[in-house]
Amino acid sequence: MKIALQAATGHHPSAKPGAAAAVRAVSLEVRAGEQLAIIGPSGAGKTTLLHLMACALQPTAGTVLLDGQDPWRLRRRALQGLRTALFLAPQVPPLPPRQRVVTAVLAGRLPHESLWASLRSLFYPQDIALAHQVLAAFDLSDKLFERVDRISGGERQRVGLARALVSQASLWLVDEPLSALDPSRARQALGALTGAARTRGATLVATLHHVEMALAHFPRIVGLRDGTVAFDLSAAEVTPAHLQALYAQHLHELTGPAAAPAPEDFPSGPAPVVMHCR
Repeated sequence: MKIALQAATGHHPSAKPGAAAAVRAVSLEVRAGEQLAIIGPSGAGKTTLLHLMACALQPTAGTVLLDGQDPWRLRRRALQGLRTALFLAPQVPPLPPRQRVVTAVLAGRLPHESLWASLRSLFYPQDIALAHQVLAAFDLSDKLFERVDRISGGERQRVGLARALVSQASLWLVDEPLSALDPSRARQALGALTGAARTRGATLVATLHHVEMALAHFPRIVGLRDGTVAFDLSAAEVTPAHLQALYAQHLHELTGPAAAPAPEDFPSGPAPVVMHCR
């Protein structure tokens, strides 16, 4: 699925009336099948931008087009049909605590099933083999019949991502998928997600705080700051200088080699005199 934002402006879903826009006049195109990471400091507008792309938030100015269609000009039934082609994974997946993992994963297929099939699946999961397969990609196959409230936060986050692999969506929008994962699990999760999207030909857009993970796994990087696009580059073109400028006043959030100032960033001058006391 192709995405085109044209001077799109939007407010955070929880913003109070009169609050400043979280995303301001953003113009951006994402080709069908492309993989894109959105990075930037806290409060940059990453989640709001993702919700604009997901038709979960109507722009207050400008337009958001999905495959050339303005979702907010469609009739209700057509809008619902368009939304079935989207998969939005929030940072904290909405998993019922008493639900089995197998049922939680297969819920990714519900938008494409009939009401009867959906209700039946709640009590008698219909494709256990598929759930086992996608959970194995996240090293969770042994949790297939566990209750959601008996697995860790990181495991729940990976269960939320596994839903994308069973969905029939052509656009995957993933918000901060690594927040509860250690570096090893994070690399594994991103590898599974990007690999499956590539095989399926699905468009993948992810917001990430982990800059080094974004650069390692995504060919295109968009830097967002104060609700506007600071840069839109291939991963190979993103330099430490770009990242230092993007995270100015927020350098504590910057991870990876660029987190340390380059030697030329330190003030020059005479070498300090070292005194030894005896």
